[in-house]
Amino acid sequence: MSVSPWVWALTLAGILTVIAVDLFLIHRNDTREFTTRRAAFWSVVYIGLAVAFGLGVWAFSGGEHAAQYFGGFVTEKSLSVDNLFVFMVILTRFAVPKHAQHTVLMAGIVIALVLRGVFIAVGAAAIATFTWVFFIFGAFLLWTAWGLVRGGDEDEFKENALLRWAKRVIPTSEEYDGTRFTTRRDGRRMVTPLLLVMIAIGSTDVLFALDSIPAIFGLTTEPYLVFTANAFALMGLVQLYFLLGGLTDRLVYLGHGLAFILGFIGVKLILHAMHEYGVAWAPDVPIWLSLAVIAGTLAATTVASLAAGPRHAARRDRDAEDGAAAGAAAGAAAGAATESAGDGPAGR
Repeated sequence: MSVSPWVWALTLAGILTVIAVDLFLIHRNDTREFTTRRAAFWSVVYIGLAVAFGLGVWAFSGGEHAAQYFGGFVTEKSLSVDNLFVFMVILTRFAVPKHAQHTVLMAGIVIALVLRGVFIAVGAAAIATFTWVFFIFGAFLLWTAWGLVRGGDEDEFKENALLRWAKRVIPTSEEYDGTRFTTRRDGRRMVTPLLLVMIAIGSTDVLFALDSIPAIFGLTTEPYLVFTANAFALMGLVQLYFLLGGLTDRLVYLGHGLAFILGFIGVKLILHAMHEYGVAWAPDVPIWLSLAVIAGTLAATTVASLAAGPRHAARRDRDAEDGAAAGAAAGAAAGAATESAGDGPAGR
């Protein structure tokens, strides 16, 4: 797939225009909270733009490249749902006002898009030069999939070096000032906590790119398709955040589904590398099979999660009630022990 510089330029201009409209027109001139209804509307708009772009790829470059783009977009969109858990933790930890959440999320995603662009350029250059890079990408995806299966602190947010440096060096106010990134306090120009939140979101998303970028390279090695699939998946992530909201905890099997997808793509990358090195029995997995596996896995995990949701909710309620009862019993026992001690010789 040969993409001329002017196509790259037009694509980047179009993406920046969409981001500018979202950030400065749709939300900047509206101080209302970003409701679920508005999020649903704009989510449909973003998905429509992504689909329209894919149809354009089909029209100008054929079905093979269009399938690679759609496979990459669906994969990136699915993996980005995991980002939402961490985004929620970050916004809660920094106590970001609801009316400012859309602005800071969008700005953080712009940073993430730029940094992912750098990752994609480096990855594309490495793959074009060294076939053995596929082994590394494949092994990393298998390791990531195993980590998802084992479970862990995926919802935990830890301050990275960039955020710690920013908090130490940049003068920051204690309070927010609407949706502004800078403010003036006692005659001194300072940044607001929104800037720190934006840095936290943008830099944290780079960690997610460490598995999502190799994953999409397992579906297509075309840098243009890799970048545009990432761009459309990220641009709609803000709306997805507000749309899903509390629904993310109902997707109880999402981690297992993503683990299977990453594992499948990891094996696909390793088989591709072996095929390139002339191993006769190593097949080159076709894109249609990749699409079928990804779509089927997501559909199955979503249905299973929604079906199991009530049971998991009831189990959480029972655990919470048992914990409260245990706490009350412990408190009563402690009170009885104190009263008994007061009735002893020392008390008398």
